[in-house]
Amino acid sequence: MGAHEGAVAIVTGASRGIGLGIAARLVAEGAKVVITARKPEPLAEAVASLGGSAHAVGIAGNAADGDHQDEVIAAARSTFGGLHYLVNNTGINPVYGPMLDADVDVARKVLDVNVVAAFSWIKKAVASGLGDEAHPGAVVNLASIAGQGASGVIGWYGVSKAALIHLTTELGYQLGPDVRVNAVAPAVVKTRFAEALYEGREEKVSRAYPMKRLGTPEDIAGAVSFLLGPDSAWITGQTLTIDGGVTLGGVF
Repeated sequence: MGAHEGAVAIVTGASRGIGLGIAARLVAEGAKVVITARKPEPLAEAVASLGGSAHAVGIAGNAADGDHQDEVIAAARSTFGGLHYLVNNTGINPVYGPMLDADVDVARKVLDVNVVAAFSWIKKAVASGLGDEAHPGAVVNLASIAGQGASGVIGWYGVSKAALIHLTTELGYQLGPDVRVNAVAPAVVKTRFAEALYEGREEKVSRAYPMKRLGTPEDIAGAVSFLLGPDSAWITGQTLTIDGGVTLGGVF
C-alpha cells in the first residue's frame, strides 16, 4: 500500500513539467488526483498518462479564477469523494532581465497568479474541509530559490516567490494542527518553463551545481510527496530547498 492510498489531491498547473511529475508520483503512491491547466488538449494527454479517469481528472481553466477554483474543489469531492492535499504549482514568469524594465501591470499579474491565487486556493480548500483522520490536510506551495536570493534576471519572479515563502510560513503557523502548509524551493529544473535559463548551455550551467546536473520533475515530486504524507507529520511552515547544492556557493 502506498503512502497516499485513499488520498485525493489537487495539483495545479499539471499538464506537464513539475506539476505532472508530482501528480504521477502521487498516483503511483495510491492517490487520486485532480489536475488543472489552461489548455484542455495537453490536460487530456496528461490524464491519459496518469492512467485515465480511474486515477485522475483534468479541469481546464485559469488558476487565478475563483470560479475555476470552486469547480476543481467540487470535482475532487464529487469524483473521488474527498480532498486531502493541495499542491499550488501554477506560476508565471513573463519578466526576464533588469527588474526596473518590468511593466508594472505585468508585475501585478505575476503577483496575482503566483501569490494571490495560491492564497485563494488554500483559503477555499481549507473552507471546504481539507483532510480527514486518515489523511490530514496538507498543502505544498512551489516556490523557488529565486525567492531566497538575488538572481539578476528573474528578480520580479523572485519577489513573488519570496512572498509565497512567507505565505507558507504564516499559514503554517495559523492553520496548525489541522492543516500543514509547506513549500519547496527548486533551483533550475529541466522543464519547458525554465528553458530560458539553460537552453543551449546546459553543460555550462550544470557545472555550477555540486551535483553536476540540473533538476528533474521527479526530483521535486519525491520531496512534495514526502511533505504531503505521514512521514512529515511534524513539519509545517517550512520551505525545503531542492537545488543540487547550487546555493551552497552563493549562486542563485
